[in-house]
Amino acid sequence: MLAKILILLTRGWQKGPSKVLPPSCRFQPSCSAYAITALGRYGALKGGWLALKRIFRCHPWGGQGLDPVP
Repeated sequence: MLAKILILLTRGWQKGPSKVLPPSCRFQPSCSAYAITALGRYGALKGGWLALKRIFRCHPWGGQGLDPVP
């Protein structure tokens, strides 16, 4: 249930603020798509942890390129 709520919040981000802000993703898939996949596959705890780790890697020295959900 919590994972579904987090997925809805992430989809809200995709349809709202993400559309207005300039694209700046360093990874493929985007962090929000990664979070939705991780939450759907692993649930709120592990999927949420994976999504947070991915978001924290999103900085100029954090890498780039293909980074699929494990």
